Amino acid sequence: IDCILYLSLLRETSYYPPDTLSLPSSGMEGDTDLQFLLVGGDLLKVRSSSWKKTRFYKLQEDCQTMWHESKKTFKFNQTCEFSIKDISVVRAGRQSEGLRKNTEEPVEGRCFSIIFKGRRKNLDLMASSEEEAKQWVTSLEKIMSNMENLNSQRQDQETWVRRQGQEAGVRRQGSGEQQHFDAPMNCDQSKCGHLAGDEIEHFYSLLTHRQEIDTIYGEYAKTTGFMSAENLLEFLIKEQREEATLADAHRLINKYELDDKAKEKQLMTQDGFLMYLHMPEGLVLNPTHKAVHQDMSQPLNHYFISSSHNTYLMEDQLKGPSSTEAYARALIKGCRCVELDCWDGSDGEPVIYHGYTLTSKILFKDTIKAIKEYAFKTSDYPVILSLENHCSVEQQRVMAQHMSSILGSALLTSPLGDQMPTDFPSPEELKGRFLVKGKRLTKLEACFGPEETAGDDGSLTEEEEDDKEEEEEEKKKATEGKKLKLAKELSDMVIYCKSVHFNGFQDAKDNLGFYEMSSFKERKAMALAEESANSYIHHNVDKLSRIYPAGTRTDSSNYNPVPLWNAGCQIVSLNFQTSCNDMDVNQGRFLTNGKTGYVLKPAYMRDLGSEFDPITLTAGPWLQHKTLHLMIVSAQQLPKVNQKKTSIVDALVKVEIHGVPADTADKETPYIENNGFNPMWNENFKFDVYVPELALVRFVVEDHDSVTDNDFVGQFTVPFTSLQMGYRHVPLLNKEGDPLPSAGLFVHIMIMDA
Repeated sequence: IDCILYLSLLRETSYYPPDTLSLPSSGMEGDTDLQFLLVGGDLLKVRSSSWKKTRFYKLQEDCQTMWHESKKTFKFNQTCEFSIKDISVVRAGRQSEGLRKNTEEPVEGRCFSIIFKGRRKNLDLMASSEEEAKQWVTSLEKIMSNMENLNSQRQDQETWVRRQGQEAGVRRQGSGEQQHFDAPMNCDQSKCGHLAGDEIEHFYSLLTHRQEIDTIYGEYAKTTGFMSAENLLEFLIKEQREEATLADAHRLINKYELDDKAKEKQLMTQDGFLMYLHMPEGLVLNPTHKAVHQDMSQPLNHYFISSSHNTYLMEDQLKGPSSTEAYARALIKGCRCVELDCWDGSDGEPVIYHGYTLTSKILFKDTIKAIKEYAFKTSDYPVILSLENHCSVEQQRVMAQHMSSILGSALLTSPLGDQMPTDFPSPEELKGRFLVKGKRLTKLEACFGPEETAGDDGSLTEEEEDDKEEEEEEKKKATEGKKLKLAKELSDMVIYCKSVHFNGFQDAKDNLGFYEMSSFKERKAMALAEESANSYIHHNVDKLSRIYPAGTRTDSSNYNPVPLWNAGCQIVSLNFQTSCNDMDVNQGRFLTNGKTGYVLKPAYMRDLGSEFDPITLTAGPWLQHKTLHLMIVSAQQLPKVNQKKTSIVDALVKVEIHGVPADTADKETPYIENNGFNPMWNENFKFDVYVPELALVRFVVEDHDSVTDNDFVGQFTVPFTSLQMGYRHVPLLNKEGDPLPSAGLFVHIMIMDA
């Protein structure tokens, strides 16, 4: 049960005196934009050129849910809702494919689109005036931003809940009123469908009482039944293995203790202790790793880079829709390398789609506009535009003109500095910049001397130009050897990421500049990573490598990125539109370092003399054998997977280690029948981890099914080196990688030198 539910229940009752019942401030009380949404208004919903219908939209009183009325002929009015937290972005104007196709240019200022997370379809809307459209966009963006702030303030809200429950008995004594509200769970002893009196306190107790916390707290609460600062410090040092001081203990008491009298005496009650365990200091992820904490001044190729394959696709690779929204979603997720498959379009305008398939087409210029809009909303660090260029010279010039005019000075069109570089610039030096990856007619040295030419006529063979999926190559056999000319205007925009054919590691070492990079098919890259891992690592010390999924993955499935990271490959491109284990692991890899999309490779993967081989481990700085002792203690408030009213989760937990082959392992608990609220296992696992800097730990909760495959409930993946020891809560994410409110695991972690 989400604590927000309890907040809303309490807010809707006058059981407590108004002056004592006040929600944590959202910072929007009396805000005109909030009031606009609460009042609501009519908007034209656009589905096609012939389907445009008026709907009334408004923000519910919970300030988290948008409601609209659906008027269907011969049927009662129906109401529909969606949560503010499910919105990815709000786009002003006719920027969605639907609005561009189904509305005319004169209504540009009246249109806007709501883009949802996951695969939910966009909501295309039109207001009665440009001013009203601006008001809707501004108000929705503000409430979305405020929701993020509220999520960060969840600690304040949960503090408030616990404080209200803690004081409920005292307040009830001073009120003669008998108030009721709907019972949210099985704590309605009177069976009347409402909670009243003692049942409210019972509900609070169910929400907050944890047997395992009783035990832990009781062991350290040695000061008249409470934890003193000294007791808390003992817990932090002995259990949490933190290098804490008495000042740290006082800080935690002042920050999280709920009882004012206890706080005055510098004591921590059990409620305050539980509050601390739910906050960043008590979570499994080291809070200092949430922000940028790595050296960002290393050469670009010394980082793993969050990367997307065929970014324009929303679904499968054969007939699904292409959309600029797909770029927005990937960039907001922290992706730093996006792919653009460019083909000649009508009216002289290049288009993007998956060639030789039935996928829909989008304009190149619209894509560049969308990329510019969302490139740096999540991360300030550089974005690589990976061009698969199939266009004529004329439309290549149009591509170059669009990138130049839309991206402006943010587009890197010459090397940094006034002399030929010998290495990549750093992510820090490239903040806010766009880099183009593609073919180039000349060596980069030509920027500082007389121009060279490519062959006799500045052209490239089609075989060289496109080393993409096998099925595309088969379809091109009829035209093999045909020459594709490259426009100088586009060629000159390729600086640090020049695409070249891979002819072996020795050839690359002898003949290629640091800025010349190759793309590898999934299977070829996997073979190299297994058979020539050390050579691959050396190759990636001074060059970039990009990996992409096999062409047979027409359903947009993904491959395991871990073996490629183990070989030092930086740009391991995945289908971001597909929710799967591999995307979970990818999200975990880039969870830390401020979610910048850049993670610094270990030092032994940045050294040309490195003898590291992930397949055959030998002694070296990479070998830091650790033993992970992990106890899965309990879980809290797991959501139902099966929406049948009688369905209850049969919860089990899997723990997976992803890393070098010697570290790869998984173990699971037994399942606990019919308990998604507070299942308890106290199950101990032990893992040997030999190369911790490359290891990731994935916690997975499933709903056991004895007949079919287990159903996914939630997961959380974290780098091994970012684990906090001791008693920790593990937040859970859904299939799309978004938080599951209030759901989590409680674990104990101990990492020891083996």
